[in-house]
Amino acid sequence: MDPEKQLNSKADSALEISSSIDDPTAAAYTETNKFARWINNVGRSLNAEVRGIERITEEERTDSNCWTAASMWFGSNMVVATVALGALGITVFGLSFWPAFLTIIFFNLLGSLASTFFSTFGPAFGLRQMVLSRYWFGYFGVRVCAFINIIACIGWTAVNTIVSAQMLHVVNNGKLPPWGGVLIISILTICITFFGYTVVHMFEKYVWIPNVVMFLILAIQMGRSHQFTYGTMGTGATEAGKVLSFGATVFGFATGWTSYAADYTVYMKKETSKVRLFFAVLAGLNTPLNICMILGAACATGTLTNETWATNYEDNSIGGLFYSILVENSLHGFGQFCMVILALSTISNNIPNLYSLGLSAQTLWSQFIKIPRIAWTIFGGGVSIAIAIPAYIYFEQVIENFMNLIGYWLAIYTAIGISEHFFYKKGYANYDVAIYDEPKMLPVGFAALLAFSFGIAGVVVGMSQVWWTGPLAKMIGETGGDIGFELAFGFSFVIFNIVRPFELNYFKR
Repeated sequence: MDPEKQLNSKADSALEISSSIDDPTAAAYTETNKFARWINNVGRSLNAEVRGIERITEEERTDSNCWTAASMWFGSNMVVATVALGALGITVFGLSFWPAFLTIIFFNLLGSLASTFFSTFGPAFGLRQMVLSRYWFGYFGVRVCAFINIIACIGWTAVNTIVSAQMLHVVNNGKLPPWGGVLIISILTICITFFGYTVVHMFEKYVWIPNVVMFLILAIQMGRSHQFTYGTMGTGATEAGKVLSFGATVFGFATGWTSYAADYTVYMKKETSKVRLFFAVLAGLNTPLNICMILGAACATGTLTNETWATNYEDNSIGGLFYSILVENSLHGFGQFCMVILALSTISNNIPNLYSLGLSAQTLWSQFIKIPRIAWTIFGGGVSIAIAIPAYIYFEQVIENFMNLIGYWLAIYTAIGISEHFFYKKGYANYDVAIYDEPKMLPVGFAALLAFSFGIAGVVVGMSQVWWTGPLAKMIGETGGDIGFELAFGFSFVIFNIVRPFELNYFKR
């Protein structure tokens, strides 16, 4: 890297990061065939990131501003998809406003902790999240995580895109077909993600501003409509089951960034305060989650007091509800403009998914390193389009089931990761970054995979879904209560810490 830029790192940190990620040497792993060279050359010509999962050296880690990481997650979550999830507490789980409010606050905080904690690993080691996970699951064991993460990246993108497609379809009386909305959101997301780390962070740093303005207008119009109702708080086991099931969905959304966390802090200086970064990311993540989900729950109470709103929501989900609040007997043409802006907010939520997809794919199999990150971004965007269009009409079932499944596996991932870090690595000092791509020096992974299997067993007995309700979940009230992620965490945590000492003693790694 240019020494002059290093001397002016504070003023030119963005330039330095861009310089390091565009360095031709960063593509050494991928440029082994003509296709990879062509893709990376196109990327360089457009000043896009061509680096894959190679470790970021200490010299290349120049960013010292914790707000960079905080604003990344603030922008990613101050979006319409977060509002849509909050609405499910009223429309799907049958809670009144205050139980939904308290559930959102508690489970968002719980779900944010893992993402926040793992964000501190980026500056410490310069490794992407899935590569970092090799120190807990082993070189080969982590492939299970990488595979699931690829599915999650594509699934998140598809689910979020459906939300925006619904809104764009409702505007102008349905003249834009759902597939058209899916294409618009997906293509714009791919175009921004194409450029990589620096552009992604710069985009997320400012994109939340118009979104906040639109949500403020939405809240004002909701208040002016006089359709809000607190409802009646329920009691007993059945109400507890509803809270647990909605809480599992909220947790799944909040913790969904855990398997990406370090991807977005790897260019921060090694000496960055872990405590300061932790609380910055926690604030940047938890604040928009709470604001948007609570707003969604508040707006959804209108479906309980207004039959027209309920019909619009049933026909077009969150897009129909927003149309009722912002357009009908409200702001009319300006309300439609607000809906378009809100629909476009999903782009910022999808960007981390498509960016991290390529990094997960390169971790999945060594041969996939030969395919550049840019190509994986385009591929993932295409697959998400293919999923979002047919899944459009089943949005509520898709989002509820998908959020819970994400929460289940990440509860297992977190239990194993924090166990290895605190009990066996005993902190950050005992990670040897030089062996991140050395299979014979990393953990074998037997303990992690066995714990993962038992975690799945916890999910099976504790989950409460339309297609399956576990025996323990059935015991909570008349409709059941989802305790899948709690049992998944508990089972995997216990089994890992029983087996890992034997594995460590026998294999010495």
